[in-house]
Amino acid sequence: MSLPVTIAGGGLAGLSLGIALQERGVAVTLHEAATYPRHRVCGEFLGGVSAEVLDSLGVSFALEGAVPLTTSCWHDEEGPLREMAVEGRGISRHRLDDLLQARFRDLGGTLVTGSRITPGEGVVWAAGKPRRPSGWIGLKCHFRDLPLTHDLEMHVGRDGYVGLARIEGGRVNVCGLFRRHETSGSKGVMLFRRYLWDLGLVELSHRLDGAVPEPESLCGVAGLSFGRNGSPDFSIGDSASVIPPFTGNGMSMALEAAHIALGPALDFARGNLSWDAAVLMNRRRASRAFARRMQVSLLLHPLVTDSGSTKWMRRLGMTRHLPFGMLYRTLR
Repeated sequence: MSLPVTIAGGGLAGLSLGIALQERGVAVTLHEAATYPRHRVCGEFLGGVSAEVLDSLGVSFALEGAVPLTTSCWHDEEGPLREMAVEGRGISRHRLDDLLQARFRDLGGTLVTGSRITPGEGVVWAAGKPRRPSGWIGLKCHFRDLPLTHDLEMHVGRDGYVGLARIEGGRVNVCGLFRRHETSGSKGVMLFRRYLWDLGLVELSHRLDGAVPEPESLCGVAGLSFGRNGSPDFSIGDSASVIPPFTGNGMSMALEAAHIALGPALDFARGNLSWDAAVLMNRRRASRAFARRMQVSLLLHPLVTDSGSTKWMRRLGMTRHLPFGMLYRTLR
C-alpha cells in the first residue's frame, strides 16, 4: 500500500507528474487554482524533450495533434538575422492542459479546481511562477490568417522580444515579453500592438493588423522574474526555476522536471525514502539537469533585452560570428 501524494498546481509539470504517479498505482490529489480549459501565457513551442521522457510520463498521446515545426528565423527591428533548422511541435496550452487533466481524471486521480493549498510533507509544489515585483509583463494571443516566414519566428526589439509559433487549427500563437510601462489606456489586442510598436517591431505590428485575433485567448502576466525561486522544498517546473522565454524551453523543462521528480516521489509513496530524502534527491537531480541551460539563458537575457546589445547581435549574426545553432542546442 503506497502513501498518497498531493500536487499543488495543475499546469504542465503538475499534471504530467500526476498522470505518471497514477499509472504506477499512487493515489494523487491535485489542487489547481483555476479551471479547465484555460489559456496561459506560453510560447506553445515544445522542443528538445525526448520520446523516452514523454512515454515514461504517459503523455505522448496529448501531442498527437501538435503541429510539426522545422524552420525558424531570428529577426530584429531591421529584419531577418539568421535562419535555423529546429525540431519541435506547436500546440496550445488550452488544448494540451485540457487533454492532460482529462487523462488524469480517467486514471482515477482527484482533481480539485478553484483550490489553493499550503506546502507540507507529501506535497509536490507545481503552482507556477511566483509573483514578485518586476519590470516585465508577458502577453499572449492567438491569431488566424497570420502569414509566417517560418514555422517559428523570434523577434528581438527594444526592451523585449516576441515569439510566433504555428499551432493547431491553422492558428499562430504570438507571445511576448515586454518591459512594463505606461500604455495610455490601451487594452486588449491594442495593448499587444502598442507594445510591439514600442519595441520597434513595426513590420510585425502591421502583419498583426491584417490578421484575425482571438480575443478570448488574450492573457497577460506581470511580476515575471527569472532564475531559481524560493519555493517550497519539493518544487518542480516554474515553481522551482523560470527560464527566460526567448529560449523556447519552458514547456520541455516542465516535462523534464516532472520526469526527474517521478523517481523521488514514487520512492516516497512506496516508503523507500523519507520526505526529506525525496526532496534532496529531486533537488540534486534537477540541478544537474538544468544548471547549464539556466546559466547560459540568464547570461543571454540582458543581451537580448537591451537595445544597445541587439545592434551587436545583428552585426555578429549577419557575419555569422554569433553561433545561433550552438546556443539553440545548448539551451535544450
